[in-house]
Amino acid sequence: MYPINVFPLVGLSDVVVGLSLGSRLFLIAVGLSLIFGVLGVLNFAHGAFYMLGAYFALSVATNVVDNFWLAVLLGALAVGVVGAAIEVATIRPLYERLESDLDQLIVTFGFVLVIHEAVRYRWGSQSYRTDAPAILDFTVQIAGSQFRAYRLFVIVAAVAVMIGLWLFITKTYFGSLVRGTSSDREMASMLGVDVPRLYTAVFFAGSFLAGLGGALAAPIQSISPALGDQVIIDAFIIVVIGGLGSLSGAFVGAMVVGMMQSFATQFLGSGNMAVPFAAMVVVLLFKPEGLFGGIGE
Repeated sequence: MYPINVFPLVGLSDVVVGLSLGSRLFLIAVGLSLIFGVLGVLNFAHGAFYMLGAYFALSVATNVVDNFWLAVLLGALAVGVVGAAIEVATIRPLYERLESDLDQLIVTFGFVLVIHEAVRYRWGSQSYRTDAPAILDFTVQIAGSQFRAYRLFVIVAAVAVMIGLWLFITKTYFGSLVRGTSSDREMASMLGVDVPRLYTAVFFAGSFLAGLGGALAAPIQSISPALGDQVIIDAFIIVVIGGLGSLSGAFVGAMVVGMMQSFATQFLGSGNMAVPFAAMVVVLLFKPEGLFGGIGE
């Protein structure tokens, strides 16, 4: 039992840290949720895509062009291309066999191992760090607390991505195709929708978002081959809490998980990692479909 003054221990800095962590998790979870919602594929390699985004952005900034924003964009695009190539070359021929969760796990987990070994071969096992862009390399004072401007930017970026995706899915013609195909693939195919091409586009978008999350997280955390291991677990927890295939569920779930991890650090120390698992169990017990549901919801 904690003392009654436990809540004053949670300050504004914990809220900002929680929102920042939740924003980074949202960028990976929303891509995972998008791919599952449309293709029905639980992409276990999504965490590896997140890691690749950080490495690609680092390499572009170091070897190609000394521009952080261009490095982030090119890094995310490169991950999108990798994801689309994997979907076309290996997952598309197996769609008829991807009815089993075990098949999905084996196929996508194989890419986790391949990507990890490729990263170790190219960049080694050591950790790298990269700097935030100069324009955001300062601190902001809010209510007497100091915050890095870049952390605040990541929060704003996640909200912008959420709004942009929601508008794209619910207000555009391509978004209506995505929602229709996610509901009934056969009917969409009979109506003339090029389902394989649409699947590849969705897989590209989901992979791009994972790469974008990794590239934007690079100035906040160390870049190493283990970068994607923890975030993929958090991403699955978020998707389960928010609801498989739900964009708004991914956003709410990511913020909840980020807040829980930030707050729990004050009281449980390293045990904070168990709190999201407990929340997931509670959701599964009382609302197995998650808090939200359906593409565009």
